[in-house]
Amino acid sequence: MMELGGLLQRRLALLFPGQGSQHVGMGQRVHQVSEAARRIFAQAEEVLGMPLRRLCFEGPAEELADTANAQPAILTVSLAYLEALRERLRELGASLQPTIVAGHSLGEFTALVAANALRFEDALRLVRERGRLMREASLERPGGMAAVIGLAREALEDVCRQASEMGLVVVANDNSPGQLVISGEERALQRAMELAQERGAKRVVRLGVTVASHSPLMERVAQALAELLARIPLREPDIPIVANVTGKILSTVEEIRRELACQVAQPVQWTSSVREMANRGVTTFLEVGPGQVLTGLVRKIQRDAEAYSMRDLGFEP
Repeated sequence: MMELGGLLQRRLALLFPGQGSQHVGMGQRVHQVSEAARRIFAQAEEVLGMPLRRLCFEGPAEELADTANAQPAILTVSLAYLEALRERLRELGASLQPTIVAGHSLGEFTALVAANALRFEDALRLVRERGRLMREASLERPGGMAAVIGLAREALEDVCRQASEMGLVVVANDNSPGQLVISGEERALQRAMELAQERGAKRVVRLGVTVASHSPLMERVAQALAELLARIPLREPDIPIVANVTGKILSTVEEIRRELACQVAQPVQWTSSVREMANRGVTTFLEVGPGQVLTGLVRKIQRDAEAYSMRDLGFEP
């Protein structure tokens, strides 16, 4: 297990996970042991007017996986972990001083709250609406996503072009070398999965999401989010944040507004994002949220870096 004090000696990046990391029971332990975490859950329930703790701790899994519920739930649990971590460090007479922050897809909203660019209550309302809009879009044009392991990007792009006879399907996430995600309409996605296997992919895995995120199917969601974001108060981040769409630093409020609106319909450049952080001197990555997906991706992208999850710090069973 990683010692908390050891984090303070490193050039540290905080990473916040996206949708798909939810699971029944998430956040229950940190809620039990941390007053700061309990305050985050209470605030979220007050803002959203929904029994978020019951949903996170007890499920049912289908209700938690609903994108309009999963998004605010993951945001809340991730920030509960962050506040519990800060609370534990205060008890040691120390403070958390990350070099940089980033989030994968939905996690980008969490990262902006962590960097004091976006208020928690505004982030909750935004991601709840983002989830609702995405669900609406998926009902009109049903689709999903699949991870493709061990196939070159050029080959997978060719697969998507071939499968597009059946509908829209695109490469959506560059998660790590050898792991790409495709996203699109149901029939086209199924065809692309078959073609990827025929082309020699080591594994093709349907993801547990019911929306075709990070594809042109989400363009209308992006437009609606842009209108919402125009009315939300934002400020320049206290901590540098790396953007999903470009893999580069977001600096201004206008850049943040554009990023948060368009990223839902654009590919996530996670490999580039992690390399950008490493190029800026980050040696240690800490995933702050449920699960360990990003921890595993970092270890594949930046093999000389250290990567930890909340479980490694004793916050998860």
